[in-house]
Amino acid sequence: MTHAKKAIIIVIVGFFLGRYIFMSDMFSLNDMPKVLSNEEQGTVEQPCVHQAKRVSLDNKGQLKIAIWNIYKQQKTNWLTQLKQLVDENNLVLLQEAKLSNALLRYLSTSSSFYFMAEAFRMGRSSVGVMTISDAMSLNTCALLSAEPWIRFPKSTLISEYLLSNNQTLLVVNLHGINFDWRLIHYKEQFNAISDAFNNHEGPAILAGDFNTWRLERQLIVKEFAQRWGLKEAMYNTDERVAVFNFPLDHLYFRGLSLVRADAFNTQASDHSPIIAMFHLNSTQ
Repeated sequence: MTHAKKAIIIVIVGFFLGRYIFMSDMFSLNDMPKVLSNEEQGTVEQPCVHQAKRVSLDNKGQLKIAIWNIYKQQKTNWLTQLKQLVDENNLVLLQEAKLSNALLRYLSTSSSFYFMAEAFRMGRSSVGVMTISDAMSLNTCALLSAEPWIRFPKSTLISEYLLSNNQTLLVVNLHGINFDWRLIHYKEQFNAISDAFNNHEGPAILAGDFNTWRLERQLIVKEFAQRWGLKEAMYNTDERVAVFNFPLDHLYFRGLSLVRADAFNTQASDHSPIIAMFHLNSTQ
């Protein structure tokens, strides 16, 4: 090997090593799932949180839900949009939420409850999926699924909420793995939530940014939904962000009556929020 080639290799290795060290200072990855919460006993950091309180989530049989990839709050109007979604819905499912000082200030002044599944940290700020609700969940657990190439995890929150008809609502807030061409890890991510649906007999919501940017990914999600009796919401207005003509964000449900669902364009993120209204089914 010539001195010139050795020099080039040293420069390349040095570049990537320096980049790794730089990224390591900026980001820290989780090995174990962790739930962050503002529940009354103080902030908790553990894989699952259980509550004794039993307050129903819906409003006299009506349930409003929003789903939104908030793009780590990188757009200028994110807070205005988030406030509107939280004010108008009983349940808000966020992906790519960054627990920055600005978001923490807002959440501390809100009467809502939040749970977050920390995927990784950017500096001192946790990043992951977050579920904001009018009522405290009965149970909430976090899951992590590592991206096979870049190793940055995607997170999932699995929660149960009491409803006014004495049923419990299962809510799964999922951010899908993106960089997995063979889709082995993508399938595993959905298989990991199978137990939640298998063990739950009542109504259920599965929603989030599934990164379904090609047909094979869409088929995996549809097969999972069919296995557990989930229907995909049909939209009156559908302005969901699509890649290669495949929408990335989804809302699936069972055991509820869908009144209306819409996805509208916004300048506050690179994804469009989904909003939906449901009525509870009679248990008689």
